[in-house]
Amino acid sequence: MVPVGRPAVELKRVLGLPALFAVAVGVVVAQGVVVSILQGVGIGGASFFAALLIAFALTLCYVFTFSELALMLPRAGSISSYTEVAIGHFPAIVATIAGYLAPAVFGLSAELFLLDEVLDVLYPDTFGSIGWIVLVVFVILNVLGVDVFSKVQNLLAYLMLAGLIGVGVAGLIHADAAGASVDSIVEGITHVDANVFTLTVMAMWSFMALEFVCPMIEEVKNPGKNIPRSMIAAAVALLVIYFLVALAAYRVLPGIALTESDIPHWVLILELFGEHGKLIMAVLAITATCSTINTVIATIPRMLFGMAHNHQMPAIFMKVHPRTKTPWVGIVFVALLIMVPLILLRNQQGIILTLMISAAAVWLVSYVIAHIDLIVLRKKYSDYNRPFKSPWYPLPQILGITGMVYMIINNSPSSAMRSQVYTNAGVMVIIAGVYAWLWVTFKMKRKLFDTEPIEKALSD
Repeated sequence: MVPVGRPAVELKRVLGLPALFAVAVGVVVAQGVVVSILQGVGIGGASFFAALLIAFALTLCYVFTFSELALMLPRAGSISSYTEVAIGHFPAIVATIAGYLAPAVFGLSAELFLLDEVLDVLYPDTFGSIGWIVLVVFVILNVLGVDVFSKVQNLLAYLMLAGLIGVGVAGLIHADAAGASVDSIVEGITHVDANVFTLTVMAMWSFMALEFVCPMIEEVKNPGKNIPRSMIAAAVALLVIYFLVALAAYRVLPGIALTESDIPHWVLILELFGEHGKLIMAVLAITATCSTINTVIATIPRMLFGMAHNHQMPAIFMKVHPRTKTPWVGIVFVALLIMVPLILLRNQQGIILTLMISAAAVWLVSYVIAHIDLIVLRKKYSDYNRPFKSPWYPLPQILGITGMVYMIINNSPSSAMRSQVYTNAGVMVIIAGVYAWLWVTFKMKRKLFDTEPIEKALSD
């Protein structure tokens, strides 16, 4: 069978491999991720390096799954497009709204709050609420066109990666090392215990979101090669860079210095570069946040665009700018949603961090759904053309589901926070579920788990 195309192309194909690589790493070079890596080293010591390797293996599992699904169903709807064909519209809508829209809203709000906090520590009473300016600027840039987004994202992502490599190398050659010996890492990796799986939860957050290249697929040149290559290359690059940064922290600082600070990346840079590190820290903080904002503002609206084509969202989300061909309605909508917690939770940032972890737990459910989608579609459309096939099927999918379920259950270090995360995640799923039930039942007039024929899904 051969994929059926839409009658008209509404998005421009301008993204090559370097741009896709920048998108893939765009979310996971956020400040929050660097904090997670450094605190993981502080808590776990040498065992955290083993956790990074396990997280990398789980990352390859979902990368293989999303690569196959994206090229089998090359639509901007991403997870919603795959799921409507595999198991139905209801889980497709829930997976996207609860698993991607909610984490984007709370995650970006937390990232903007963190940017304000870091800059206020570096330059007190100088920048004010710069997060608002960053958000508005990147909304405008994304409306201006995917080529503008791509150029900006390339600059931000590669600058951020270069900065992290620089910090890592500086840590390895730093003369006054107050941490542990690098030689002890081998012993730590070879003598791990069950606690390594708890550390893997912290490490895994640092590899999530590589699949954000998939909603861009209708704007990708040579997607058959560039989609899987970009995600695999990003996973490998991130593993190397995280190892470098973690090694630097492990060697230079005692673990307690990393765990006691809300901004351990500043503690590390201050130790490496002294007061001259202020500018370096400011550049890294701004670059990391801008990269994350730029990527999410580009990708989530394209998911909504794809869902509207799938009749799962109001048709207004199909609107594209007449000149730049960008889904401007979705871009503005996502930005407005991000502004809500920025306004309501300005002085309650502890709450938004809990909400972010809760939303990320639901995000993991979406990964489980993606693995299930692939297993179902392998059986349902066994002879269908697949430009990319997951190697070693079904092992990556089984390992991926097992790993993600473990992370969902063990989402936080304390039982009290886990209970709160379960409650919050449940509320998010219920809200998304109510919308999905109402929309599928009364607007689409379909049964909740009615699936869409693949030919119909590709022609919408």
